Parts: sequence; C-alpha cells; structure tokens
Amino acid sequence: MIFPLLQAVLDADGRVLVAAPRRDVVLELAPRLAKAFPSETVVTLYGGSPDRWKEGRITLATTHQLLRFRRAFDLVVIDEIDAFPYHNNPMLDYAATGAVKPGGKYILLSATPPARLQRQAAAGRLPHAKVPARFHGHPLPVPERMQMMTLAQCLQKQRLPSALLNRLRSSLGRGAQVFLFVSRIKHIEPMLRLLQQALPGTPVDGTSSVDPMRAEKVMSFRNRDIRVLVTTTILERGVTVPKSDVFIVDADSELFDEAALIQMAGRAGRSKDDPAGRVLFAASQWTRSQRLAVQQIKQMNRIASAGGYLRHGGS
Repeated sequence: MIFPLLQAVLDADGRVLVAAPRRDVVLELAPRLAKAFPSETVVTLYGGSPDRWKEGRITLATTHQLLRFRRAFDLVVIDEIDAFPYHNNPMLDYAATGAVKPGGKYILLSATPPARLQRQAAAGRLPHAKVPARFHGHPLPVPERMQMMTLAQCLQKQRLPSALLNRLRSSLGRGAQVFLFVSRIKHIEPMLRLLQQALPGTPVDGTSSVDPMRAEKVMSFRNRDIRVLVTTTILERGVTVPKSDVFIVDADSELFDEAALIQMAGRAGRSKDDPAGRVLFAASQWTRSQRLAVQQIKQMNRIASAGGYLRHGGS
C-alpha cells in the first residue's frame, strides 16, 4: 500500500524512513522492501543491527532507532502506531516527528488506531484515509465462535476438546499454517505437549517474547517446517505467512482486548492465493472485546462492499 508513496519520494531524490515499534515487524518488512526496491539500499536498524553504520535512501527501523536522527528524511511512515512501545510514549513520538525534514511528510498507519485518533478523524480534525479492503479484493475473514473450557482447565485435565482438535485437523488437512494464540507464556510448553500427543507427526512448536530463537522459528513456520505455531500476542501483528488460519484460545482473556483480537485475526486471509482463511475465537464465555472485534471486522467488510472495493463478494 505504501510502496507507490515511497517510490514518489525516491523519484524526487528524497530519503524515506519506515518505522515500526517491534523488531519482529521490521524483520518481516525488510525482505519485502528489498524485493520491491531492488535498486535501492535498504538500511535496517534495530538493537544490535549490523546495518547501523550503513547509508541508504530507504531506512527501515524500530521506533527507538529514530532517536538517532534529526530532520533527516523527506518522508517518515510509522507503522503499528497503537503497539507497545510507541503507543503513549511521548519520547518516541517526539523522535518520529523530529526525524522529518522541514516541509517533509509524516504518516501514521494502523489497523486498530487508538481511540483518541479515531475521535479526531471522525471530528474532521485529523486528515486521514481509511482502507477497508485488502489488495486482493476479498473480504476480511470473520471470526467463528467456539465454546470450550479454559486452557488452564484443559491443561489440568491433560486433554484438549475434540471440537478444537477437529478444527485443527481440518485446517492442517487443507494445507494451512496455523497460528495458535494463547494468553500466557506459561501455557505454551504444556500446550505443545498436548498438541504433540493429539497430532502425532505434525511439526508443532512455540515461541514468545522471551524466546531467543523466535526469529528462526517464525522463518521455519513460514517455510512450513513448522505447521502449528503456539504463540502469544508478540506475533499479533506484522507477520505475514501465506495460507494461514488463526486459532485464539482463551479469547475471553482480559489480556486480549478488541484491538489485539483484530490484529491476531488479521494474520488470516492475507494471501491472494488463500484470501478467506479461518479465524476461531475459542473461549468459555463471549466477551465485549470479542463481540466488538467481530463487529468491527464486519463493518470494514460492509464499507469495502459499499465502496466497490470487494471484487470477490462481500461479508
């Protein structure tokens, strides 16, 4: 979506910066930018990056790296503005606005913008563009609801519900990669043991914010060496894996707000070769956050359909 904008600035002999709060998102974007702009040097900056002394007309960085720059770029694009640590961090916001040259442009991106910015946009005080559809013209996958006991109860009983396992087998049977989100890091390892027992022969693994092998596991998942990846909200955004289904266990957890549920659901249906995808909210109760997440996804599909952006049916 932003590539034509970047190209326009580059054609005018300008410098561009694309920033995101998390290293995972930066590492995800780096090969895509390099492929889209093969004649340009893409400098990728994050803690410990080998590119920290390189120069190029395209810089891709975590938001903390913006503290290194002052009036250096003709265009600054900040992705995932609602994510930690950028969200509600005045220091990083100051660094981002300060990295723009006088007369340059500063653009914010988010699938789930903070409520304050939504109110400003609705009141006409914030210039904005709303993009309700994906590039392939298919509607966003609408989450399906499934009633199940809490994951803690499953772990205590040492078994997973047959309804959940049947849906997992169905996804694997159609060739999908499965993101399986849980709310707590401590649940990942015991969940893996249950999955290994229930799905023998299926490569499963888990990762979280404390896993030093996270980047390698995500790459193995992308390469289909891992078919089910049990993870936390650390992978709720910025990771694109073709033909993915999303399972959110304990979707009623207080740790999963509306924005987190929408972001996790957004891992499905991103590929033009598998645009529908599947999203499952598995929980013991139906919460306000789940209901609002489903409502917002349906609303975006209605807006896209009414605007003629859906080439392949509405929802």
